[in-house]
Amino acid sequence: MAHFIIEYSANLKDELDVAGLLREVHAAAVETGVFPLGGIRVRAVRCDDYLIADADPQNAFVHMSIRMGHGRALETRKAAGEKLFAALTRFLAPIYDSRPMGISMEMAELDPVLNYKQNNIHDKLKKKE
Repeated sequence: MAHFIIEYSANLKDELDVAGLLREVHAAAVETGVFPLGGIRVRAVRCDDYLIADADPQNAFVHMSIRMGHGRALETRKAAGEKLFAALTRFLAPIYDSRPMGISMEMAELDPVLNYKQNNIHDKLKKKE
């Protein structure tokens, strides 16, 4: 189980291919081999209200939060994080090279006890095999 939540400043709306970014992150998540396909959730949230650094309206940001199930080794999480951040920064490079922009990412494990979920997508995917 992993949720990939990409927040981005609204001033990127004309430059950022959001659907392409979602596909890029999804593909990188699958390629890590760390996250079960049926548990991957990738979504983007445009932030209309923000101030960045000196409040210059040209300043932009993209931040990805990864919330994953508990129990993977630190080295496994680190390798997955590095692969995902590389995919994120590679995709955003043309924008990053053309304007002031911050790109950030964090990865957090969900509490092993206080984490509730219900998912029948795994069963659907097994039927396709």
